Amino acid sequence: MTNARKQLIEYITADAVFHGDFTLTSGKKATYYVDLRRVSLDHRVAPLIGQVMIDLIADVPDVAAVGGMTMGADPVAAAVLHQGAARGLAYDAFVVRKEPKDHGRGKQVEGPELAGKRVIVLEDTSTTGGSPLAAIEALKKVGAEIAGVAVVVDRNTGAREIIEAAGYPYFAAIGLADLGLE
Repeated sequence: MTNARKQLIEYITADAVFHGDFTLTSGKKATYYVDLRRVSLDHRVAPLIGQVMIDLIADVPDVAAVGGMTMGADPVAAAVLHQGAARGLAYDAFVVRKEPKDHGRGKQVEGPELAGKRVIVLEDTSTTGGSPLAAIEALKKVGAEIAGVAVVVDRNTGAREIIEAAGYPYFAAIGLADLGLE
């Protein structure tokens, strides 16, 4: 395990895991909640997320950009963009809105031109796989090629299986066992 991944797990465990009764996006009930925004927007942790995610997708060839559904993927994409630049890598970032804007250029995907480019769809925590699949649909409309889906924390609730069944590689940096939740 890299030092960055070890530190990231420690921060998530200490600051982003909450115990109690929660309702997930899927409507399912859970006794814990991983609120990654508590750490993904923290100046100490964002660089670690970028480093860990770059290591996770390092073997995926020709990735031009990373991003996903706003809001969860936004800080992860920014972390990858910045840590990539620090390593001399050229990962651009993009944001996918839930719906196209009703003003201006009416775009749903914001950022650099993605037509014909390979992209990784990011997510902070995965539950159902719905957000990455929604992002993929919007990205396909602008001509992006989907190289895979990468998540910081996989809740082990079926997202991997759903995304792989849709035909996309799935990469997870941290699992529940890493956080002491299994």
